[in-house]
Amino acid sequence: MRSFVDSFKHKGLRNKLVETIHKKGITDKAVLQAINSIPRHWFLDSAMADHAYQDKALPIGEGQTISQPFTVAYQTQFLQVAAGMKVLEIGTGSGYQGAVICALGAQLFSVERIASLSKSAQIMFKKLGYMPNLLVGDGSLGWPQMAPFDRIIVTAAAPEISHQLYAQLKPGGIMIIPVGEKVQVMYRVMKTADGEPKTEKLEQFRFVPLIGEAGFKP
Repeated sequence: MRSFVDSFKHKGLRNKLVETIHKKGITDKAVLQAINSIPRHWFLDSAMADHAYQDKALPIGEGQTISQPFTVAYQTQFLQVAAGMKVLEIGTGSGYQGAVICALGAQLFSVERIASLSKSAQIMFKKLGYMPNLLVGDGSLGWPQMAPFDRIIVTAAAPEISHQLYAQLKPGGIMIIPVGEKVQVMYRVMKTADGEPKTEKLEQFRFVPLIGEAGFKP
C-alpha cells in the first residue's frame, strides 16, 4: 500500500533533504526546486515511507531501487535540462527521476524493461499531473523511433558509453551515463555541431546494471 498524502511534515523533511544535497554540491536552483516539489514517499511502499527523505537509495521491488536523491540531483544538474526539451530516460524504475525531469518542464520519453515497474510509474506520473511517454522494452537500445533527443539520461550501469544511445542524440545534445561493472564512473557526453563526441569524466557512483542487448546480460 502507498499513501498519497503530502503533509507539512513531509514538506519539512523535503526541505531538509534539499538542504542536504545543496551542501553536497547541488547548486542548480531549478533542480533543487524540482526535488522539493516531488513527494518521494509516494514512490515507496508505506512500510518504507519513513525513510523516503533520507539521502539514500531504497528498494522498490524486482531487484531495483529508487536512486539516492543526491544521485538524481547530480545527474539532472549535469544534464542541464530546460523547459520544452525532449529527454530520453533509460530505466524508468519508480518514476522518481522522470518526475524530476517533468518538473523542469521537459518532454519525457522513458524506457523500462520491467513491465510492472513501468505500470506503477505511470500511476505516479498521473498522480503528479504529468503525461510522459512510457515504453516497456530494451532500454539499452534507446527509443530510435522517437529520436533525436535533446538530452539522454541513463539510470543504470552500462558496460561502455553507448553508441546506440549516442546516435539518438541531437547535435548540441548532452547524454549522462554511468559506466562500469562494480563501481561506475559517471560520464557526460556532449555531441558537437559536427556530430563528434566531447566526453567529460565525472564522479563515481553505484547503480543497478543496465540489462539488454547493448547492456549487460541477465
